[in-house]
Amino acid sequence: MIPTQALRTTFLGELRIEIAGSHIFGATPMGQARRIDYFESGHLQGPRIDARIIAGSADALLHRFDGVIQPDVRLTLEISGGHHLFIQYRGYRHAAPEVMERIAQAQAVRPEEVYLRTALFFETDSTAHDWLNRTVAIGVGRREPQAAVYDVYEVL
Repeated sequence: MIPTQALRTTFLGELRIEIAGSHIFGATPMGQARRIDYFESGHLQGPRIDARIIAGSADALLHRFDGVIQPDVRLTLEISGGHHLFIQYRGYRHAAPEVMERIAQAQAVRPEEVYLRTALFFETDSTAHDWLNRTVAIGVGRREPQAAVYDVYEVL
């Protein structure tokens, strides 16, 4: 079957999430481990958006039995004018075991060593950014020692 329409995207911005700390669980029925990361700073910056992460955002990471890390993130950001932006995303992170261990030890890894992809959904009270309420985006991520960074693309 030939697709009738190719997937098109446009760059939305860089999402940078600075990790403030973590709560680490042992094994649960859902996976090898659960880790709750909490964030106090970061941003989503691009041609049409400039927003700052505010405290209270978190990621309920699940380390699955097959070795895949599954982010489950809720972010609250502030946009100019006192408006807010809520972002939810889920995705997958996996790499060779030695690369995953370096990430766990907060060591730098090259972006091409890790598969990190997410699907983002938005909610905002900003009329200037109302278009986000109807937008699905894909994040292509990289892991830095104290941050997760994504190039975010609006799916057209």
